[in-house]
Amino acid sequence: MNEKILPLRTDQLSKRYEKFVALQDASLELNTGEIFGLIGLNGAGKTTLIKSILQLAIGQKGKIEIFGQPACEVVSRRNLAYLPEKFQPSKYLTGLEYLELSLSYYGAKLSRDAAGETARALDFPVEKLGQKISSYSKGTAQKVGLIAAFLVERPLLILDEPMSGLDPLARIRLKQRMKAYRDAGNTLFFSS
Repeated sequence: MNEKILPLRTDQLSKRYEKFVALQDASLELNTGEIFGLIGLNGAGKTTLIKSILQLAIGQKGKIEIFGQPACEVVSRRNLAYLPEKFQPSKYLTGLEYLELSLSYYGAKLSRDAAGETARALDFPVEKLGQKISSYSKGTAQKVGLIAAFLVERPLLILDEPMSGLDPLARIRLKQRMKAYRDAGNTLFFSS
């Protein structure tokens, strides 16, 4: 019998920091084309779970698979993009330079048309892409990170606190963009 390959699966995932238990027996399965929202109080372990999935935290117990591959294998992370909770792009780059750099990590080239389309979808003024990030507000910097994450076009997108710093209109636009990404057959995992 063939087991279904899921974009993300954790089984009995646990993580502790000295005497503090950050995660205990966290098990989840994400299906293709699904949006999964991980909601919890501050300190509940949301970021610890995400960092464990991405192998950015060490010492966790349990099983993590990304597209059927153990998360500890680098190949498993080729099909995902990630935007961290405390996203701070280099203030010395312009928005376009940041997008080009981000895409280059995935061996992709920046399409200015796609960047403009994604920027408009997130209520980001396209002309700001040519400006230094040092001139951006927190919300505008967050949007450039989101633009990059969507432009990478990976089948699994993990966003840690993606609405941080966004105004109400930008939050609505982000939700619309997330739904469109899902409707294109991708899977999204986000925390809030």
